[in-house]
Amino acid sequence: MDINEIRKKCMEHAIEWTQHSAKRLLQRGITAREVDSVILSGDIIEDYPEDSPFPSGLVFGLTEIGRPLHVVCAIGDNKLWVVTAYEPDLYEWLPDYKTRKD
Repeated sequence: MDINEIRKKCMEHAIEWTQHSAKRLLQRGITAREVDSVILSGDIIEDYPEDSPFPSGLVFGLTEIGRPLHVVCAIGDNKLWVVTAYEPDLYEWLPDYKTRKD
């Protein structure tokens, strides 16, 4: 995954929201604007090249108000697919939110 390609699709508004992502964002109180903010300012912290139907990656970033979020997204069919987004849990992640605990 290439963060510049992800950002380009985001800026072009070439985003598709999976049914799963739309449901989870609503449940978690995460807005599309927050997802855009994380994509445009964040970094890829994990790659999932074996994901189907498209390889995906985990992007970490902070929203405009400093809320840490993880966004799983993929590029395919000339679109950016948002798979899910969530606030990382310190039980699973170190305080940098980029490193998984062992």
